[in-house]
Amino acid sequence: MLVVLVVIAVVVFLAVAGSGGYFLVTRRRPGPGAEAPPSLRQAPARPATPGRPPAAPARPVRPARPEVEAGPEEGQEEGEGAPAGAVPDLATPPAPPPAPAKPARTDAGPAPQLLDKPRFRDRLGRARELLATQLSGFRGRSKLDQQAWDELEEALILADVGVKTATDLLGQLKQRAREDSLTTPGQLVGALRDQLVGRLEGDRELHRAEAGATTVWLFVGVNGVGKTTTIGKVAMQERASGRKAVMAAGDTFRAAAADQLQLWSERTGAGFVRGNEGGDPGAVVFDAVQHASARGIPLVLADTAGRLHTKVNLMEELKKVRRVADRPPGSVTEVLLVIDATTGQNGLVQARQFTEAVGVTGVVLTKLDGTAKGGIAVAIAGELGIPIKLVGLGEGPEDLVGFDAEEFVDALLPKETAA
Repeated sequence: MLVVLVVIAVVVFLAVAGSGGYFLVTRRRPGPGAEAPPSLRQAPARPATPGRPPAAPARPVRPARPEVEAGPEEGQEEGEGAPAGAVPDLATPPAPPPAPAKPARTDAGPAPQLLDKPRFRDRLGRARELLATQLSGFRGRSKLDQQAWDELEEALILADVGVKTATDLLGQLKQRAREDSLTTPGQLVGALRDQLVGRLEGDRELHRAEAGATTVWLFVGVNGVGKTTTIGKVAMQERASGRKAVMAAGDTFRAAAADQLQLWSERTGAGFVRGNEGGDPGAVVFDAVQHASARGIPLVLADTAGRLHTKVNLMEELKKVRRVADRPPGSVTEVLLVIDATTGQNGLVQARQFTEAVGVTGVVLTKLDGTAKGGIAVAIAGELGIPIKLVGLGEGPEDLVGFDAEEFVDALLPKETAA
């Protein structure tokens, strides 16, 4: 057995020696600064053996990753850094700080500051000059003869008072002239002023429903008279007084009307309810009343489509809107007929037809500061007994003012010229 081992060792030695291999004898590694012994010095590069592939180059050593000093994370106090030994991830950028919260938009905002209300005398200059011109011939008379009375009647008719109202006024003036012995045109103009104020006096209050019910003000009239704009101005005045309102876009046949009313609602902070184009206007008003009642808003301003007073079917539909608006919790306390004051006697015809259909409680005269003559107010109040409650004296919200009979007459027929 021993002989076999010796033979194997000799064979292995001869095989290694024949292939050019050699053994390295390692010693203990010298300390720093000591010169390596010759046996450990690097041997010169060995020439490549033919037919043998060259040795692969040594793999470079990857440099150590630099250490980064990480500060405390957001919301973390100094000294509460990451656990020891944790290496920050340099490939992931830090998360951006959270964006500041966007302030919530309030739909009401601060109450608007309306300008001072205009005076009738300042805005009715054109009507006053026109009436003065028409009365100039009458004033030039030396006595109250038949021709003087005829000229006074003509002046009243040209001022849009109307034939019937002018005839009634002249009858009362003749009686006053006999009773008070009036002999001059100047004295008669003073008496005319008193007659006009008496005819224009009336209930000018905008009434509201009792506690527990939702007040509904219904605005009616033909197209183009300014219903939608009037509603917007009323809503702004209500808000300036600290009261809330809901607008109902009951004019479902004209998309521009609903859009215009929505702009007013955004401007005034009022609630807004609209329906589909061509939909049932009564349903829109009903929904607006329910909306206001559920939120404790006391007033609904309901717009309606422009109705031709000569069309029976349209007026019948308007009657339905009024009935729906008057259902609990709604209570219609005002039906306001909006009339363009420049339409003259046609406004009187409109007032009569709408009153028969929906029971008009008051009139809003718009565009009174333009070319209107003013006499239509006397005709409506005198013949139909409908009070003038609001008048438009300009474009601004503050230009929609409550009607004052004495101030109105004084603007058309000033006291100093009445004597």
